[in-house]
Amino acid sequence: MSTFQHIVCPHCAATNRVPAGKPAASAKCGACHAALFDAHPAAVDAAGFAKHVKGNDIAVLVDVWAPWCGPCRMMAPMFEAAAGELEPAVRLLKLNADEAPQVAAELGVQGIPALLLLRGGRVVARNAGVMDASHIVAWTRGALAPA
Repeated sequence: MSTFQHIVCPHCAATNRVPAGKPAASAKCGACHAALFDAHPAAVDAAGFAKHVKGNDIAVLVDVWAPWCGPCRMMAPMFEAAAGELEPAVRLLKLNADEAPQVAAELGVQGIPALLLLRGGRVVARNAGVMDASHIVAWTRGALAPA
């Protein structure tokens, strides 16, 4: 087993090696010195999404949304609240479907808001529609629980 966990910085997208014995919640980026976890989802474009999916050893939960979507705007504060509970076990990302339509299509998103949980670069769970923070947390933890 590796003695390091790879965590992508939500601020500068640098990949960091966090020692296994160090609490990830208090880790800082070696490049920009910002906290690796700040209880906020990271807004990403297509390149940032790819970097987080490929570079993180932790699961990635992405909210595919659009600014014109009323339900997406309703769910935004709930997704933000879920970040405080799910980090540092999960990296939360916000992907604007209008700015990254190719990524949304590759992920098979047919309606928004859409939540996709990825582990090891593969989608392991998906859900469409508005969910409150407690349901986002429970759904994510349930999908990551060993079978």
